[in-house]
Amino acid sequence: MGEIIAIANQKGGVGKTTTAVSLAAALATLGHETLLIDMDPQGNATSGLGFDKREYDPNLYDVLVDLLPLEKTIKATTLEKLHVSGANNDLAGAEIELVSALARESRLKGAISAVKQRFQFMIVDCPPSLGLLTVNALNAADRIIIPIQGEYYSMEGLAQFTSAVEKVKNALNTRLEVEGGVLTMFDSRMTLSNQVKDEVIRFFGPKMFQSIIPRNIRLAEAPGFGQSIFQYDPKSRGAEAYLNFAREFLARRGFATPPQPNSDELRTENPA
Repeated sequence: MGEIIAIANQKGGVGKTTTAVSLAAALATLGHETLLIDMDPQGNATSGLGFDKREYDPNLYDVLVDLLPLEKTIKATTLEKLHVSGANNDLAGAEIELVSALARESRLKGAISAVKQRFQFMIVDCPPSLGLLTVNALNAADRIIIPIQGEYYSMEGLAQFTSAVEKVKNALNTRLEVEGGVLTMFDSRMTLSNQVKDEVIRFFGPKMFQSIIPRNIRLAEAPGFGQSIFQYDPKSRGAEAYLNFAREFLARRGFATPPQPNSDELRTENPA
């Protein structure tokens, strides 16, 4: 039975989608069948893996609104063992259309149940809000990972967000747990970044991931080429950091991770 991990933060611009895509790609690289579910109407996780989000049809909108089987939206990526269920701007309409829908908070949970046996991990990229799309993701998830940018404003609202997660847990999904936080876009040369790091470690305690994602231009460039960082530049600091993060993620689950593949094993062609 696959594990569902929501990557969420109500604040935008904290590396949420980059973390979702890179964690999913790293898990696939390390040999685990992985599904990336794009629950953000911006569709950046979809386009970041080489798909034209404008032409991604059917997509998550059809699943949530019309109850289309999730299987019909799943496509293979060019990275072996990594699949995606894509989204585009159509999904923004689902937030409104679901307001009066039956079991509106459980649409994604029901859809995922039909494919859970197929994947070891399902990574859900959530929108930067606490609306129905995020609630659907949290209701479906087993655990949540919260990316936090190494800047002051990233700390604002963190307590509010974790409180909202607790409310979803109490009302809808008793098995939901905050797995922890991960620092993203971190610049160790900045005093502020190190201060935020100390605050975040105090906030999460032992749940804080030790892996830290640095600010890295190659991570920013990769989506423009429709590739994960492991395809675009597997030797970059960003690729190394996210692979270490995935190893730490797996170690928490008792997995022994294999040696890091070389760059030739990681590179593949773009999807058509």
